[in-house]
Amino acid sequence: VLVDFGSSVLDEEVTFSQGAASRITRKHYSGVTGFLRRLVQPPPSAAAIERILRTIAQLESYPPQVLVVGGGAETDHVRELFYENPNLRVVVFDIYDSPDVHFIADGHKIPVMDEAFDLVVVQAVLEHVLEPQIVVDEIWRVLKPKGVVMAGTPFMQPVHEGPYDFTRFTASGHRWLFRRFVEIESSTSGVGASLLWAIDYFTRSLFRSRWAGKVAKLLFFWLRWFDRWIPPSHASDAAGFCSFVGRKSDNAISPKEIIAYYKGADNR
Repeated sequence: VLVDFGSSVLDEEVTFSQGAASRITRKHYSGVTGFLRRLVQPPPSAAAIERILRTIAQLESYPPQVLVVGGGAETDHVRELFYENPNLRVVVFDIYDSPDVHFIADGHKIPVMDEAFDLVVVQAVLEHVLEPQIVVDEIWRVLKPKGVVMAGTPFMQPVHEGPYDFTRFTASGHRWLFRRFVEIESSTSGVGASLLWAIDYFTRSLFRSRWAGKVAKLLFFWLRWFDRWIPPSHASDAAGFCSFVGRKSDNAISPKEIIAYYKGADNR
């Protein structure tokens, strides 16, 4: 456990007394419940898998040193492409213990020396930190001079993980967060998926029942299929998720450049 408890949301006494267990209940789904969950939360697209493979192929060191920030409960595709990849040397940390975690730390103060990693992966994490810019600055610090970051962060999603959920980013806001990186590629996705989230939370709020929300989500699971026909310009303005791949740079984009960066359809 490598945490500066004086500046972290983690409580030292609770962390040690509970064996650094997650404060959020993390369920594992299989059988019928696993099938139903896959209907409403599909696996990553072929394009997302291809983006990961391209990113790994661009790394210059061998074997590449990879740091996964907040990787205590990763998806199967991340586990397969990173954790179980024999061609990578992967280090994982999170604020709670799990079989995948090598050490427990707070992303605001990553206990790693400067310029140690070729790639940092931070997927569905930055919405759960108090100061996203500080975490991104730490990612920049621990990357080698030509190191790469691969990030994915929600935009149009309701609160998840309760008191540990703080922030959302538009595509432009996400790019500004990583302004000290040269963009390799970026994308937005999940307009139908975000609508499905909204239906879930509307129904659970109306009936004061999480189960009512889950039933509604199952009834409308087909909405996510429309995502494949929504053009990127429109997806950008109502995306469920923003993805960014960038290379560490000594220069940052300017405020004027971030205005010009906008790729959405809401140009009035």
